[in-house]
Amino acid sequence: MQENKFPRRYLIVLLTFVCTAVCYIERVGFSIAYTIAADAAGVNQSSKGTILSTFYYGYALSQVPGGWAAQKIGGRRVLLLSFVLWSLTCALVPLDPNRVFMLVIARLLVGVAQGFIFPSIHTVLAQWVPPHERSRSVSLTTSGMYLGAAAGMLLLPTLVKFKGPQSVFVAEAALGAMWSVLWFKYASDPPRSEHPKAAAAGFGESLLPVKGNHKLKVENGGSSIKTLNIPWKKILVSLPVWAIVVNNFTFHYALYVLMNWLPTYFEQGLQLSLQEMGSSKMMPYLNMFLFSNIGGVVADHLITRKLMSVTGTRKFLNTLGFIVASLALMALPMFRTASGAVFCSSVALGFLALGRAGFAVNHMDIAPRYAGIVMGVSNTAGTLAGIVGVELTGQLLEAAKVADFDISSPESWRLVFVIPGILCILSSVVFMIFSTGERIFD
Repeated sequence: MQENKFPRRYLIVLLTFVCTAVCYIERVGFSIAYTIAADAAGVNQSSKGTILSTFYYGYALSQVPGGWAAQKIGGRRVLLLSFVLWSLTCALVPLDPNRVFMLVIARLLVGVAQGFIFPSIHTVLAQWVPPHERSRSVSLTTSGMYLGAAAGMLLLPTLVKFKGPQSVFVAEAALGAMWSVLWFKYASDPPRSEHPKAAAAGFGESLLPVKGNHKLKVENGGSSIKTLNIPWKKILVSLPVWAIVVNNFTFHYALYVLMNWLPTYFEQGLQLSLQEMGSSKMMPYLNMFLFSNIGGVVADHLITRKLMSVTGTRKFLNTLGFIVASLALMALPMFRTASGAVFCSSVALGFLALGRAGFAVNHMDIAPRYAGIVMGVSNTAGTLAGIVGVELTGQLLEAAKVADFDISSPESWRLVFVIPGILCILSSVVFMIFSTGERIFD
């Protein structure tokens, strides 16, 4: 009789939360383990940038196919497949910074596998979670990313110190395997009776309710709603859509540069050992976890209490988040102590996460029926930001070396942080001018 007390859908949401956390432990873990191994082997910064950014090439390639596969064979299966693929890759590939080709192939594979994860999660949640619980469940699931990153930052440097960089791969593969077993055991396609509301809301179609006048044929856990003609041209020439895309690009540029290069900045820029920094180094990600949930609550409060229009709320939170983040990013290289650097990167990432209550929810305001599509387009831009930012940072650091700056001098790092800082200001202006909270695609 346990079933009734704890609804199955909560278990599904909980498992997807753990899923995103494990994925981000993997990403942060790779950047920590690889940074330490590569520095020990004397790999130059530009080559480090190439290896660190390879993941994002794979990730960019599989976003759209991932959404398609999840709709065709079901998000539950795709999620399991993806986890098994990346866990095996982690388990089997030796971390040898000198075997570049091997590492590139491995990172591409992991990137492709993880690209399937978010589209699948959205498909699964759309099937299980009734409309009135969606915002909360999506916020919770995505905040798992930051909690995972914080846990990885806290625990993995110590693991590297005592067991070597390769141990991180083994630990990640083990986590992936454990999650796969839990998912295989507990996840199922929803039985009809459990989600009359979800079925009425366009079962598995998008994260938001579809207008009720469509005839629904729910077959074997998939839906064939009268096939929607996706207005591609209208979406691609829409300025509010571009406002979301630009902000998604900037958000991920800053996040991925910090996620991949903070270990190098602490170890070489500031000459600190990650392992000795204690729990402070996970603060930036813990802050993201807190602020992304705060942002969601504040936004809902402003809108439901009619204190601000939807448009006003989105613009207010987006601008606040991005402007504060830009100041913190630009100030970052001026702080030469561990606490200063942690403080600045925490403010930067925390307020960027707050800004997510602006641009990242906005696709549901303007195009509820095509939220998945708009999200796919803007996520692809976000992933491109990872490729550009992570790669460019390696080249900036290499160039600084050539210009006779030492990598431990603030000059070497100034541009690295000023670029995302300027991007934050520009994109918040774009969002102020062009975004809207009104529905523009019916």
